Amino acid sequence: MEQKDGILVQVENLKKYFPITRGIIFQKTIGYVRAVDDVSFFIRRGETFGLVGESGCGKTTVGRTILQLYRPTAGKVYFDGIDLTTLKGEELRRMRRRMQIIFQDPYASLNPRMTVGDIIGEPLEIHGIAKGKEKRERVMELLQIVGLNPYFINRYPHEFSGGQRQRIGVARALAMYPDFIVCDEPISALDVSIQAQIINLLEELQEKFGLTYLFIAHDLAVVRHISDRVAVMYLGKIVELTDRDSLYSNPLHPYTQALLSAVPIPDPVVEERRRRIILKGEIPSPANPPSGCRFHTRCPVVMDICKEVEPEFKDVGGGHWVACHRV
Repeated sequence: MEQKDGILVQVENLKKYFPITRGIIFQKTIGYVRAVDDVSFFIRRGETFGLVGESGCGKTTVGRTILQLYRPTAGKVYFDGIDLTTLKGEELRRMRRRMQIIFQDPYASLNPRMTVGDIIGEPLEIHGIAKGKEKRERVMELLQIVGLNPYFINRYPHEFSGGQRQRIGVARALAMYPDFIVCDEPISALDVSIQAQIINLLEELQEKFGLTYLFIAHDLAVVRHISDRVAVMYLGKIVELTDRDSLYSNPLHPYTQALLSAVPIPDPVVEERRRRIILKGEIPSPANPPSGCRFHTRCPVVMDICKEVEPEFKDVGGGHWVACHRV
């Protein structure tokens, strides 16, 4: 497949279903959790693509399936024109050097028995890039790049704060000189005062190394600050996709409107005039999603057609994509 307009990552009709099994010895599949169900988008080189939605909507699964940490049930993932779903073994390992992930929880993603030097240097050894003194120098350089003292190299993760641990996670992701990084809610486990520092660090690194990000989050204010384009996910599907300014000034999907109405505005006059949209009911189970539009069980402007016919995900002009019968 030929890549156009400097597209680095292209996702086509991506699906990831997890089997639900019953039985201890003879396990029988009785259904599937449709974590990601027919998702398509692309990410241009050097841009930050935001992916937002409630917890459990499939955002993290999208990121991990792009990196082939989860193998997709169906669909294609093109990275620099190469279909990753067809690669195995050494071919996939070579591509993995160019794709990295920053995990959500800096307390769980670092091995407590390894020193910082070993954690950051491990990818360099695995891919045969540097060993011994050369590896140590590269690790110290990476620590400096992410704003940590290079002489922390022999310390263990428990000796660092949450923000410092996340910087170590960023340094580990940078070790392989990647082109693309999946940022899986990298600031949601951190104090608010530290969140801005990590966001600023990611932006500086993007400018310095020409990185491309998939930024997964549920905080719309953060996504607006860092992203170029934003996709909104609900129950395994993308319901709206456009550039950040269009999304915030003209949200078209009722779910996006409800999410944005929950973001506080630091202006008491505007805040007082604003209408807050409260969604009723619970998110349906991804193992048994509703028919038609998946949002119809909680939508404040639902119509009869929404309950039966799934809306088409279409471009309504200017690259603003939305899946809603009312638009």
